[in-house]
Amino acid sequence: MPLILLILVLVVLRYFEVWRFAELSWWWIVGLMVAGFIWFEFIEKMLGLDKRKAHDLDEKRRKERVKQSFDKRK
Repeated sequence: MPLILLILVLVVLRYFEVWRFAELSWWWIVGLMVAGFIWFEFIEKMLGLDKRKAHDLDEKRRKERVKQSFDKRK
């Protein structure tokens, strides 16, 4: 997510020609976009980070369900 925010900020600063970013080549920004694409489409899946987030969410739902089940019995 920080990479996406960085790309967004750089695009805005470059587009409005703010300070030194006016001289920044668009290729740097495109390069960051390509790096972000590769990260989110390939590397994150290879490292299992996308599954870990889904697993944590499922675990949270399971714990809430168990808690609600025991609260109803009391």
